[in-house]
Amino acid sequence: MTIDERTFSGIDLNLLLVFMVLFREQNVSRAAECLHVKQPAVSGSLSRLRLQFNDPLFIRVGPRGVRPTEKASQMAQALMPAMSAIQAIVNRPAD
Repeated sequence: MTIDERTFSGIDLNLLLVFMVLFREQNVSRAAECLHVKQPAVSGSLSRLRLQFNDPLFIRVGPRGVRPTEKASQMAQALMPAMSAIQAIVNRPAD
């Protein structure tokens, strides 16, 4: 398997974590709490994600509540196995 590093050069992979937490929480403030950052940091990350993926990704449904767009739902479904695999690797005990 090969990886084309050019694919990754234009995106901060930490944004994908913000995306997944926001998808799970569907609330900007709660996502910020989970990530141990301030709400404006999550909002800023969401702005960058929106530009990267050319989609609003989340639609506001209340003061801080959001719901995912169809594209966001498809992205989350595709990302979940990859994020779970990375988590398993990071959490694997040292031999």
